[in-house]
Amino acid sequence: MSSPQSSSSSSQGRQRASPSLRSALVKEEIEDVLESEVFVDVNKLRKCARQGIPEELRGVRPRNQSASRYDAYREIDKENVEVSKRVRGEVNRYLARTKKESLLDPHVAPAIFEAVICAYLNCNNHLEYSPVFVQICAPFVITMKAEYDIYSCFERLVDTLSESSLTNNINKRVAQFLSYFRTLLPELYNYFEEEELDVGEWASSWLRNLLAKELPTSCLLTLWDVYFSLPDFMEFHPFVCLAILQHLRDSLEDLEQSEIRSMLLRLPMMNILRIVGQAHNIRSEIQNRYGSIATSRLA
Repeated sequence: MSSPQSSSSSSQGRQRASPSLRSALVKEEIEDVLESEVFVDVNKLRKCARQGIPEELRGVRPRNQSASRYDAYREIDKENVEVSKRVRGEVNRYLARTKKESLLDPHVAPAIFEAVICAYLNCNNHLEYSPVFVQICAPFVITMKAEYDIYSCFERLVDTLSESSLTNNINKRVAQFLSYFRTLLPELYNYFEEEELDVGEWASSWLRNLLAKELPTSCLLTLWDVYFSLPDFMEFHPFVCLAILQHLRDSLEDLEQSEIRSMLLRLPMMNILRIVGQAHNIRSEIQNRYGSIATSRLA
């Protein structure tokens, strides 16, 4: 076991490391965890993921993972003619929009989206299809090879978002979010009001769907790396949204209403890990101002 002093020195060295070296160190740590013969240390894996997962390790499963998910997925009915048609149309629009990134095979991906989303809705008859399912599913289709892994992750995330919507009314969440937006960034908030921007339109989408529709794909993958390493990512997400507004403040204040709306619905590339760091600072600032109860209400 290393001493506190040596551990501190190692941490400082890690902070001074170049991005390429830091990525290599993260990769080495994640590979060590995944190669475990006995069990996977999930806490250690989460800690590593907070620095972003190297592209070549996305979707890699531990060697000792059970095949039970494969068997369960194989038994699910994946036929739903009405939903399939709507999924296919939305996937085609998604592929056209992300064509330059070349992250998905246009000949293979549509069938995967259809099977996964139809399977989920067939198992959850109380839910209706939403086009955002395609954007939520896309990161898993991009990063994972096995269809049953894609389904498992998609199912877990949509269930989490649905439960959050049931327990935390979206209108109240938006109202609380706008309250902190007005407090932290009063000039930008007032400018949005002067431009008569429909704040509820973009804010509800940001909060409800974890920015799946708005962020460039590479940014979304990095953000979700961080989120899935946290036990409370739904609670943390609103502060990321505030950090994005803070980051884009100068650019947004130079735009008119239609241009602001376009930017908020299709966000530009940004340094997500820096945004996450700023989000931690914002959460601390709000906690200092209003107490921990306020931050839980925002979530």
